Amino acid sequence: MQPLAGVKVVDMTAFLAAPTTPRIMGEWGADVIKVEPPRGDPGRTQGTVFGTPCTDDENPGFDMANMNKRFVTVDLRQPRGREVMDRLLADADVFVTSTRVRSLAKLGYDYDTLRERFPRLVMAQVLGFGENGPLKDAAGFDMTTYMSRAGVLATTRDSSSRPMLPPSGYGDFQVSFVLLAGVLAALHQREQTGHGDYVTANLFHSGVFMLNQAMVAAQYGATYPKNRREVINPFNNTYLGSDSGLMALCAPEYDRDFDKVMRLIGRDDLVGDPVLGVCTAVNETGRNGEVVDILDEAFATRPAEHWLALFGEHDVPMAKCQLPQDVYSDPQAIANDVLRTLTYPNGAERMLPTNPVRFRGQGDPALRLSRPQGADTPEVLAELGYDAADIAALLAEGAVHAAARD
Repeated sequence: MQPLAGVKVVDMTAFLAAPTTPRIMGEWGADVIKVEPPRGDPGRTQGTVFGTPCTDDENPGFDMANMNKRFVTVDLRQPRGREVMDRLLADADVFVTSTRVRSLAKLGYDYDTLRERFPRLVMAQVLGFGENGPLKDAAGFDMTTYMSRAGVLATTRDSSSRPMLPPSGYGDFQVSFVLLAGVLAALHQREQTGHGDYVTANLFHSGVFMLNQAMVAAQYGATYPKNRREVINPFNNTYLGSDSGLMALCAPEYDRDFDKVMRLIGRDDLVGDPVLGVCTAVNETGRNGEVVDILDEAFATRPAEHWLALFGEHDVPMAKCQLPQDVYSDPQAIANDVLRTLTYPNGAERMLPTNPVRFRGQGDPALRLSRPQGADTPEVLAELGYDAADIAALLAEGAVHAAARD
């Protein structure tokens, strides 16, 4: 079973956040047609930023957001190019774009125009800062809009240091699922009403929502950024083993687990402590750092793997802070198809993350690597009713482009 079989998606997106939404829909069986301008999606060359190849034979940086699609190139500056786009939209269910509203309006593909012509169409758009306000027309990017202005970087760093740059797209990929949720709700609504809708998700708002706990707590005096010695619950913190192995301890029920943790680290002398064993008392007396120091000292006596095994055996949540190289061989990742090894046209075998939502009826979704720009233009045009002569004329005029054939 393909959950979205029969759904047609027209994708006019760039970079990461917006194109990943139709990528996932493609994994679920939707027919996704990506429309690129003659210059192409700039995401095709982002490998230079990601540290990965960016050729037609191997482009994992582009595949992250563009697997399971067909690729056509259309010049919307030309009347016959817009004619092709109109035919695509006429029988589409969803139109996904990251093009800014002002540019869409110039082309005639803003929502107010499209809903008059295609009332059943669901239009979905990733915005930087939202539909209103002084920045509604400003460019938004993961780093500046989601990570910085929304508060993620400044809030999640240790107060004694500057934030490190996260891997590119960390917020983008989260926003792709935010937009996807809205698209699916709009499709369901259309089944009830017969009318499409305009769905937006913006980087700024999404980043704020992901910081929900901090956004609420700051009103009550919670101070950010925090120092790791000042955390409210010392059992929610990071620690180093004697081999410098980094571990994350997450035992939110501090009062319940205090005695167990003290026994595990060999501090039986603290079992039953009336102050250190009560989270409220620890914070009222300002002894948070003292508990963190106790844990630091204890964990520094043995390698991280010792503590991970011991705490796991006693059902106290603790995990190794893994790097990508660790996840590649993680048995949990292997067992759950978290990463899939794909073979590129040049023979290279590379692992790419799969999307985390699974349907029992579908099983592990098929993954199709992206194709060169315009690779599917002739096929898609034929499906739209153009005959061979029409297609040749469109190509000759430059209204559409096709990939060079070997």
